[in-house]
Formats: sequence, C-alpha cells, structure tokens
Amino acid sequence: MQRIETDVVIVGAGASGLTAATELVKAGRDVVVLEARDRVGGRLWTGDVDGAMLEIGGQWVSPDQDALIETLDELGLETYERYREGRNVYIAEDGERRLFEGEIFPVPAQTEGEIVGLIEKLDQLVAEIDPEAPWAHPRAKELDEISFAEWLGTQTDDEEAKLNIGMFIAGAMLTKPTHAFSALQALLMAASAGSFSNLVDADFILDKRVVGGLQQVPIRLAERLGDAVKLGQPVRTIRWNPEAPEAGVTVISDELEVHAQQVVLALAPILYDRISYEPPLPRLQHQMHQHVSMGFVIKVHAVYETPFWREQGLSGTAFSPYELSHEAYDNTNHGDTRGTLVGFVSDEAADEVFRLSAEERRERILESLSHYYGEQAKHPVVYYESDWGSEEWTRGAYAASFDMGGLARYGADLRTPVGPIRFACSDMAGKGYQHVDGAIRMGRLVASQALEALEARGALA
Repeated sequence: MQRIETDVVIVGAGASGLTAATELVKAGRDVVVLEARDRVGGRLWTGDVDGAMLEIGGQWVSPDQDALIETLDELGLETYERYREGRNVYIAEDGERRLFEGEIFPVPAQTEGEIVGLIEKLDQLVAEIDPEAPWAHPRAKELDEISFAEWLGTQTDDEEAKLNIGMFIAGAMLTKPTHAFSALQALLMAASAGSFSNLVDADFILDKRVVGGLQQVPIRLAERLGDAVKLGQPVRTIRWNPEAPEAGVTVISDELEVHAQQVVLALAPILYDRISYEPPLPRLQHQMHQHVSMGFVIKVHAVYETPFWREQGLSGTAFSPYELSHEAYDNTNHGDTRGTLVGFVSDEAADEVFRLSAEERRERILESLSHYYGEQAKHPVVYYESDWGSEEWTRGAYAASFDMGGLARYGADLRTPVGPIRFACSDMAGKGYQHVDGAIRMGRLVASQALEALEARGALA
C-alpha cells in the first residue's frame, strides 16, 4: 500500500471537494483528493449516450448563484440561455391541455387566487428564515413538526392549489412527497433561492446552462489539481487519536494510506456510514445522520431530429401535478440542430414506474410527455433515464434533506467538525442548498476553516 503525506485529504471529487482543494492549494497547502468513482463531478455528469450529449446530473445556473457564476468566469466557461420562447403547457385534472404565458398556471380564477395567496404567505415566511440557520427561527420547532402537506391544508381547501404549490417544493426540489418533509424544510428550500417566488419562476431558477455541460466545472478544477486527484479510491477507514491530535489523521483506501492534519468529507451525509471511523464518530453524529435521507427523481432525456414543439409555438416548458412527468423543458444543447426535451418523474411516481420493465416504463413516460407536446414526443431518436438512486456513490437525487423534526433538532450540528474531520457538500449549504452554488460555497467555507486549524496548529508547534 502506497503511503502519502499531505496537509489536507479530501474525500470526494465533486464541486465542493474540488473547490475546497483549489482554495487550499491557492493558500500554499498540499492536498490529496480521493474519489470513489472513476470520474470527477459527483452529481454533475455529462455523458455521451448514443451520440447525444446529455447532462445526466445537475445542469442549470440561476442569476442569484454568485459563487457558481464566479467559478464559471474564473474557469473561462460560457453559458447560454434556456430556450423559452412561445407558450407553456399545463395539463388539468381532466386531461385538458391548456396553453399559457407567464408564471401562473391556467387554472380556475378561485384556484389562481389561492395559489397567489399561498405564494405570498410563503414569501412572507421565507423572508423571516435565515437559510444559514433556519433552526434559529422562533417557530422553528413548530414548523418542523408539521408536514408541508399538513401546513398547506391549514392554509387552503383548494386541492389543485395545494398540489401545484407542493409540486414546486416536493417534485421539483426535495423530490419527496409533501407528507414526508416539514414546513421548515420547505421554507429552507425556498430561502436558499431567495424566495418562494424564485422557485415558482422557471425563467429564474432554470435560467442558463453551460456550454459543454456543467460537469466542466469539476473537470477543469481537477485538471488544475493534477495528480493530487486520485480516482477509483473509495475510502474505507479514517483513523485518528483524540488524545494525540498533533499526530494527525490517516485516511485509508484499498490502495492508498494518506496521512494528513485535516480531512474533509465532501460527500452526501448518507454516505458517511460507508466509512469506518477509529474511534467511532460521536453519538450525536450517529443519531443525526440517521435522520437525513436522499430524495428520488428520474431525469428523462428525449432527443428528437428537430425541436418540433417550437414549430407549434411552444417554449417546451410544461407542468402538471396530475401527470407522471410533472414538469418538462426544452433542453436542446447549444448549437445542436436536434431538439432535446427533459422531463422529471419524482418520488412515489418514480417508485411506481421502476416496478415496471424498462420498456413499459419508457412507454409510460413518453406517453406522459406526449400529453404536453403531441404524438411526436413518443418517438425520440435517443432516450435515457438518469437513475441516481442506483448509483452506489450517490443513492438518490437530487440531494439529502431531514425527516420530520430533524432540521430543528440537528441542523445546527450538521457542519460541526469531529476532531480533524470536517464536512462539506451542497446538502448542508444555506444559500444554494442542494445546488452546485451551495457546493462551491461549502467548499470555500470548509477550506477556510481547515486553513485556520492548520495555522493554529503551526502557531502552537
């Protein structure tokens, strides 16, 4: 087994881990990045599927994501706007296809009033929430002990309004049923984007894409780090001595033994238990990590010879809380003559279709897309389903969130270091929570904390 000496070892070569490594190197420190996969990027992954470039993981950039935008500029990456010209599509409960423009769905006037009212109430609550510390809100415990579904029920009796508001948080973001997460967790999700209105506005939250794919961010960061990034190295053991912290920490994979002063776990909390710790993590971490779980969504890519929906005057943007694919967008790549649609099947609906054969699942999903775009949607030349739930080193999508009551109970402790072990990922970000922007912010934060610890130790030595 090869032994390596370094200042900081980082477990995970996603946006957070590679950002942390980059910041540490800028400060003159040595780093080693250990990545279990055979690629960098984590939940960012741009793949070639049957000759089509598909962003299998995260892909969008919104105007408020300052940290991500700064990184894109620093790396020399270009962006382009998501196609949005034309009318949007909404499918009603009775299957009626309705075309509309703007942010509010074409629903009955009373339902529209309820939706607008709910958005206003949520915006007012979100304005009171600090995304860095939602547990500090005076009503945090109360809001964390009521499900988002139950909270919506206390505000309105309009089922269509509840379904549509719930869709923006449950289906589009946390990818869990509204009864499975708290009102406080929903408020954090909205606060991380600045307001609930921002989540409702697809033109804001899904504003731009990166030419060549968003995985270009971790790829270029890794290129700058060179041989410091070690692929195919799942970490098995982290060992340190609490009574002799000056001895540092040893991180062991199947092939490498890396000795450092600090270690950063830059991976989703649900993967922490894949590592053995000597000594074991404290009781608090053992309990806390059991109250965090991943959501689940299928990201469906359908590529066609042409973007035929544009000829119909459609933007490609489509929503319905009654459809298997609850939302879909024009996802055509920059400069591509072909057209690509991306649709999403979330939480319990995703569970259901994964009980079907692959052929039946494809048929069901394309049938749903055809309700938005017509018969042509059933006949893509390339079809692919991003199934992050089956990825060994991810196990869900898009990200992790607390169960009922967990955010108020444990949220303040999620980033707390354990000896030389520090934690960073988008799942524990405030602003940019669950997004690449949050991953970058957490990478910067944990790098600064590790530097402080190294400098303090140097001053004591």
